[in-house]
Amino acid sequence: MRLSFFAFGAALLSGVLASNVIELTPDNFDEYIGKGKPALVEFFAPWCGHCKNLAPVYEQLADAYAHAKDKVIIAKVDADGEGKPLGQKYGVTGYPTLKWFNADGGEPEKYEGGRDLENLVAHVTAKSGVKSNIKPPPPPAYTVLDTHTFDNLVMDPTKNVLVAFTAPWCGHCKRMKPEFEKAAIDFLADEDCVVANVDADAAPNKPLAQKYKIGSFPTLKFFSKDNKEPEEYEGGRTEADFVDFLNEKCGKKRAVGGGLNEEAGRLPEFDALASKFFVAAADARSSIYQEALALAKAGGETSKHYLRVMEKVVNGTEDYVQKESKRLSSILQKKTLAPKKLDEIKIKANVLAAFAAQKAEEAKEAFDEKVHEEL
Repeated sequence: MRLSFFAFGAALLSGVLASNVIELTPDNFDEYIGKGKPALVEFFAPWCGHCKNLAPVYEQLADAYAHAKDKVIIAKVDADGEGKPLGQKYGVTGYPTLKWFNADGGEPEKYEGGRDLENLVAHVTAKSGVKSNIKPPPPPAYTVLDTHTFDNLVMDPTKNVLVAFTAPWCGHCKRMKPEFEKAAIDFLADEDCVVANVDADAAPNKPLAQKYKIGSFPTLKFFSKDNKEPEEYEGGRTEADFVDFLNEKCGKKRAVGGGLNEEAGRLPEFDALASKFFVAAADARSSIYQEALALAKAGGETSKHYLRVMEKVVNGTEDYVQKESKRLSSILQKKTLAPKKLDEIKIKANVLAAFAAQKAEEAKEAFDEKVHEEL
């Protein structure tokens, strides 16, 4: 049976699963290590805070390989108690220390990776060739970078990149992660505005941490298209904070929760013409349309949406704005189309709103005028 990461945690807390971590001492160490099965061994001390934080994760790791006890071992040694001679033998100077022993024993390899379940599972599987019995979590929406891929993306002159330098054990990083993930999802449709993460505490990535003077976690830095000298991010750590920052830096109009916001596609000059257009008499609308047509030559693709609305109304379709707004709103609520197509529809809806807003204002003015006359 394959279990999710969350199912493992719940089972562990409820006491349903007995511990699958093998406890090693000087008396039984040689019975397990170097006897044909590779092993990951944690050297810990009962009083160590970091060891206590790792303990539930390490239990989940052992559970993940419980089906393959004849192929790989997950074990621990109390290196400040009965197992102290083992800690001394293998050069343990701090807690927790994790070491990988090959199937034939010999000098172990110190584990330097992240201490979250995903990293530990990846390491055990890579070293032993044994797959865990848990489903890996879906890949994050943000881009995961390391020392080999960092420059290829971050120094690309076509990319704006917000990079979070984090550590798997960092509590602040864990709290920020879901908000950072949401922001990354919000900008997935924008190839030039990238949200990325680096495990700056992993040994291979420490040169990056040193280069960019990462002294605490999380540290966030923004690398713009035009200037690859990083800018320190000092804003809040909610999805809304990240979205506001990236909208400003990348020139976007993204909304919290996905899609575009109400300002996307709106052009002030054309909004003004839309207002004039709706209050004008029918015979005056053609001249305003011609004015918009001339302005559209330098207005870009979005200006065509304003022209289309004017054309529909000039041609006698007075209820076009209301009907089309309702139709587009229905499509946006269902969210069944590709993100880029939804962006196109949102821009059209926003342009229609420029006309509809003027209509609402007219109705309000007419009502206020009627009330005034009656008084």
